[in-house]
Amino acid sequence: MFLLPNGTFFVELAIFLFIVFMIGKYIVPPINRAMEERQSIIRSSLDQASDREAQAAALMAQYQDQLAEARTEAGQIRAQAQSDKVSMVEEAKKEASDAAAQVNARAEAALAAERASTVASLRQEVGSLAVTLASKVVGESLQDDARASAIVDRFIADLEAQASQAGH
Repeated sequence: MFLLPNGTFFVELAIFLFIVFMIGKYIVPPINRAMEERQSIIRSSLDQASDREAQAAALMAQYQDQLAEARTEAGQIRAQAQSDKVSMVEEAKKEASDAAAQVNARAEAALAAERASTVASLRQEVGSLAVTLASKVVGESLQDDARASAIVDRFIADLEAQASQAGH
């Protein structure tokens, strides 16, 4: 058996369809617009985030390139400083050895001059003493005699020859 709907069913159906129509016409469109706006804002935020991520990656790559370049430059500066240090040390050693050689040469020259002066002074004194002694032994003055001077010079030369033979 088939039941026939009564009039309340049609009234309730009409009210239900009216409510569905009103919800579909006045409530759903603003909700859809709000959802679309929200989705648009979310899409925009995601696009901005991906752009910022790309910018951050580019900045990171640039930073790493600059860091690598700075490290290379620092290595070059260290290498240059090391070579400068080595050259400065070598130059200082050369200057010090040159200065030492000059000091040694001056000292040797001063010693040679002092030795020559001392030898000349000793010759004169030994000669003078020898002539004085010889004149006392002989009993005559031998101060002006050239022969006495030659004898003294020969005596000193013999003494020097004996000293050099004893040293060798």
